[in-house]
Amino acid sequence: MDVVRSGVAADRPLAGTVVRALGDSPALRVAVRRLRALGCAVETGSESPPDGAPAGWLGVTRLPFTVTGGALPECRIGWSGPVAVPMAGEHDVQAACGIMQVHGRAAGGPRPLRVDYVSVCAGVLAVQAVSAGVLALLRGGPALAAATSAAQAALLALTQYVAAATAEPGPCSPGPAGSAGYGAPLFRSADGVRFEIETLDAEDWRCFWTELGAGPAAVATGWPPFQQRFATATCPLPTALGTAAAALDYRTVRVVAERSGVSVLPVRAADAPGLLPPAPASPWRLRGQVVTGPASALPPLGPHDRAPLAGLRVVEATSRVQGPLSGHLLGLLGAEVVRLEPPGGDPMRGVPPMAGECSARFQALNRGKRVVEADLKSAPGRRAALRLVAAADVFLHNWPPGRAARLGLDHEALAAVRPCLVHAHAGGWADLLPEPQPLATDYLVQAYCGVAALVGGPGEPPAPTLLTLTDVLGGLISAEGVVAALLARSRTGAGVRAETALVDAARLIRDATAPHGRGDATRTGAEVGAVAVVTDLAEMAADPAFSTALDIGGEAVYSRAPWTFVPATAPLWLENTR
Repeated sequence: MDVVRSGVAADRPLAGTVVRALGDSPALRVAVRRLRALGCAVETGSESPPDGAPAGWLGVTRLPFTVTGGALPECRIGWSGPVAVPMAGEHDVQAACGIMQVHGRAAGGPRPLRVDYVSVCAGVLAVQAVSAGVLALLRGGPALAAATSAAQAALLALTQYVAAATAEPGPCSPGPAGSAGYGAPLFRSADGVRFEIETLDAEDWRCFWTELGAGPAAVATGWPPFQQRFATATCPLPTALGTAAAALDYRTVRVVAERSGVSVLPVRAADAPGLLPPAPASPWRLRGQVVTGPASALPPLGPHDRAPLAGLRVVEATSRVQGPLSGHLLGLLGAEVVRLEPPGGDPMRGVPPMAGECSARFQALNRGKRVVEADLKSAPGRRAALRLVAAADVFLHNWPPGRAARLGLDHEALAAVRPCLVHAHAGGWADLLPEPQPLATDYLVQAYCGVAALVGGPGEPPAPTLLTLTDVLGGLISAEGVVAALLARSRTGAGVRAETALVDAARLIRDATAPHGRGDATRTGAEVGAVAVVTDLAEMAADPAFSTALDIGGEAVYSRAPWTFVPATAPLWLENTR
């Protein structure tokens, strides 16, 4: 149920706000569309963007709840940002910041990702910055001017890979690209259907391939690279597995998969009929809740605080990439993030390569979070979780459908102890597929939603990139939805639900690609000019040109926050527009 108070609907928390947009780039176009979805009226101007914003500028010119004429939130979008390498577009950023290196690992060398991916990520980051700036004003804080860039978006997208490349050597280093079979997850059945598979369980893997007729040696050899492909961006499988799949029609493969507990989906063409249903009315599925008692206000923000979410608490119960990245971004915006983990800690903490006593990849998304261990399947563990939620502003999880209810920690249970809670779910398939849904992982979503057909080179068969596209963008969208929900809570006084999914990331990549063709991302290597293509992430991390964009002080290297915030001033050149 949506809640409307003071003329503001929960799914349009920036209603009445006017934003001016200057410039033209894929990042700016993405940001403008998403600001309009939040309820903003966006005006475009013919002026050039200010210095430091070659990819565009967004400036709030009117807020319905503050006096006009003073400084208001703004965001400058660059290409290079703090990276001391001149970049002038998507292709340059992909080359200089390692996107091509990771995307091309499975093929044996750097290659362009043929969608404007880092521009899309930068556009979402810009919306987060503007929305967080408005939230800071609502909480009594200062007007903040933000800056972000496509380079910072790219480094954030690669933070796990950079961490792994700069940590202690371990078994999760990239294997031989393209060797022994296939370097990207793609199979073809006897009747010509290309398909992707997924399982997180070694026994299910064994049962599936054994029933398809693969020999035990090939099955055993294939499991480690398949399991580690999320970390290494390579997947050299024995050719015997592809041969076993190619001997059977797709229907038989599906039947075997269902018996084995393995998820199988076709790799669909970019123009497949009915590929994705219409987008939801709110890109974050924001829904307000009815509260019976007085609503508590969000904690105030200090007048000199530059972190827009400072003083807010997020309780997070997440795993893998999408959910932890969402919580990580909220922490980088200033929130205190409390992570719920099982007794003994998240098993991913021990996955090499290690940075000291913890996995480098795990640290890339979870450093700085406070940890509370609780067995959520037990009554004491659930009570501990509810106590945390009772003092929180946000609860974030990425559990599969039905788990929250089974644990007794669904929205209704949490709203009973915290009526004004922002309840955020970073999901997978949303309503795209019926129950029981397949595993909601990056490569299945790429395959089924047509992204796999957009990322490869000309004439290549559709295949997902092993760079985790939808996981990362899904995490960004989830954090964007949380900030939007906090805006709605602040303006309506009611609790808000925000439900995002990996399929939303796939839709955004497709929508940003389709209207403008393949755009800047398709330039050939000869057109890069002076921008060198990164071939080694560890060397990139050691390059002084990246020192201000990377955190290099620990046992591994991580990306820094993808924005900067400073006090805003009313720019003289826009005086007449406000």
